[in-house]
Amino acid sequence: MSEQPKRKHWVNWALFGATVIVVFLVGIFTAQIMERRAEKVARFQIINELPEYEPRNEVWGENFPRQWESYRGTLDTNFRSAHGGSSKIDYLEEFPELVILWAGYAFSKDYNQGQGHANAINNIRKTLRTGGAEDAPLPSTCWTCKSTDVPRVMAEIGVKEYYDNKWVKVGQEFVNPIGCQDCHDPKTMSLRITRPALIEAFERQGNDIKEFSHQDMRSLVCAQCHVEYYFKKPGNYLTFPWDKGFSADDMEAYFDEIEFSDWTHKLSRAPMLKAQHPDYELFMTGVHAERGVSCSDCHMPYKMEGGVKFTDHHLSSPLRNVAASCQVCHRESEAQLIKDVTSRQDKVLELRRLAEKSLAAAHIEAKAAWDAGATETQMAPVLKLIRHAQWRWDWVAAANGVGFHSPVEALRVLGTSIQKAEQARAQNALVLVKLGVQLPIPMPDISTKELAQKYIGLDIDALKKDKIKLLETVVKEWDKQALKRQGTLIDYKLNK
Repeated sequence: MSEQPKRKHWVNWALFGATVIVVFLVGIFTAQIMERRAEKVARFQIINELPEYEPRNEVWGENFPRQWESYRGTLDTNFRSAHGGSSKIDYLEEFPELVILWAGYAFSKDYNQGQGHANAINNIRKTLRTGGAEDAPLPSTCWTCKSTDVPRVMAEIGVKEYYDNKWVKVGQEFVNPIGCQDCHDPKTMSLRITRPALIEAFERQGNDIKEFSHQDMRSLVCAQCHVEYYFKKPGNYLTFPWDKGFSADDMEAYFDEIEFSDWTHKLSRAPMLKAQHPDYELFMTGVHAERGVSCSDCHMPYKMEGGVKFTDHHLSSPLRNVAASCQVCHRESEAQLIKDVTSRQDKVLELRRLAEKSLAAAHIEAKAAWDAGATETQMAPVLKLIRHAQWRWDWVAAANGVGFHSPVEALRVLGTSIQKAEQARAQNALVLVKLGVQLPIPMPDISTKELAQKYIGLDIDALKKDKIKLLETVVKEWDKQALKRQGTLIDYKLNK
C-alpha cells in the first residue's frame, strides 16, 4: 500500500489564515447585528418623560438627539434655489406689482420668503405686517402656526378664548418656534394633530381624523398650517374653507356663498380675498398625492446614521438634498431633476407674472372709473371679476414651490386668473367710455417697491419706526416674562 503524499507546508498556513479571516468577518457581522439591535432599542428609549404640553424642542431632543440635531438645520438661512429656499427674498422688491394688488392690506407693507421653522417667532415679531407699538390690531389667531406654545395656551384658556384675543396681549406666551410638540404625541411619539381647525374641517366633510393612515398623517401634520384659512367672525375663529372641496374654484364658491372678504381694496374698492399658503390643497391636485407620496417623503426624507433609520427634521426644499428626496423614486441625475423642477416653475412664473401685471392695471383702471363718477351698479361686475381673478392668482402665488406641487393645475388656475382680469379691464373700459374718460388710462410708475408703496400712500419709514418701538418695548417685556416663567431656553437663545 502506497504512502499518502504529505500536504505542503504553505497549504496549512493558507487554511489557517483563511479560517482566521472568516472568523474575523463573522465576528464583525455579528457585532453589527448586535449594534443595530441595540440602537433600535435605544432609538425608542425615553430618557426624560415628557408632559402633555412640553413646548421646548431641546427637551424633546434629549430623547431624540438625531432628530433634534437635524431640526437645528432649519436655523440655516443660506440655501437658495432658482425660485426659493431659506435665504431672505423680498418679494415686494422682486415683484413690485404685488404692492398694488394688496393696496389697503398688510401684505403691501412687507412680504418676505419664510426662513425656516426655527425662525418663525422672530419672523412674525419683526415683520411690518404685525404692526408696531402704536398699531398692532391683529388677533391672537395669527400666532397659531408659529409656536409649540399654542396647544398649551389653547388648553389653558380654551380654543375660542384663544382666538378671540389680541396678538399683542398674548405675545409673551409664545417663545418656542414650530417643532416637536406640534406633530408628535409625547407618550407614544405617534403623529397627531394639535390644531383643531384641521380636525373641524374634516369633520364638516364627514371624515374622522382617526381613520387616516400613518402615510396620510405624514402630510396632515403639515396641513395643520400649510393651508388656506380665514378668520371666521365673530371671534376670529380659525377656519379652513374646505366644505365644498380643495380646489381654487371650490373655495371661491365657498367664500362667495358666505359673502366673506379679507379687506376692501384701497384703489379698486373690490371686496378681496387673500390666499394664505394653500400648499396642501394644491398638492392634493397633483401627481405626487395621487401616487400616495406624502409631504414628509420629499421635505423630510429618511436618513441612515449608525445603522439607525430616522426622519430628517431639517424641513426644507427637496432641492437641498435631491439624492435623499427625489432620487429615491426618480432615477435621473441630480442635474436633470433640478432642471425638470426649474423648467416647470419657470412656466408657472411666466403666467403668474402676466396675471400680476394684468391685475395691477385692473385695480388702477377701476380707481380711474370711481374717480370719474362711476356708480356701484356699474362697477359691481368689474369688482367681482377682479376679486375672482386675484383669488385665483393668489391661490397659486401664495403656495410654496412656485406651482411645482401641481404644475398642471397651477397653470390652469393662472390661465383663468388672466382671463378674468382681462374681462374686468374690458368691462371697466366700457364704464370709462360711458363716463367720457379718454382711453387708455395712463399707468403710474410702479417699477420698484418704493414707488409702488408711495403710489398707494404708504409711509414705510414711519411703519419701521413704530415696529422698532414695538421690539424695544413690548417684545422686550415679553422676553422678560417668558424667561421668568420658563427658564433659559436653548431655542430662544438661538432665535435671538
